[in-house]
Amino acid sequence: MNKKNSKANIILSVLREKCPNCGDGHVFKQKVSILQLPLMNEKCETCSYHFDREPGYFLGAMYLSYGLAVLQGILTFFLFQYFIPTLSTLQQTSMVILVMVLLGRKNYKLSRIIYIHIFPW
Repeated sequence: MNKKNSKANIILSVLREKCPNCGDGHVFKQKVSILQLPLMNEKCETCSYHFDREPGYFLGAMYLSYGLAVLQGILTFFLFQYFIPTLSTLQQTSMVILVMVLLGRKNYKLSRIIYIHIFPW
């Protein structure tokens, strides 16, 4: 990152889905349908940093997305196990799956943004 280089700023930039170079531009297009996968901008509107990489660049982001989903599933399971221990195994499994599905779109976006921040071009 050019103007913001502290770890806290990098984390905020990832969570706010901002450009890894300048920290201001949006990585994803803001107005898309709920049923459509999020679309990445080709480049940053502020600093012209290119988000569009060579084919296969974001394959590694799939591993991050998987890791995020597993972490969320485990946390959901333990939270329900701790706070509502009377739920059956089927109910707990259903809740874990529901959380994973609801957070899937956010995981997709976060995994790509984290990957761009880890491996800048």
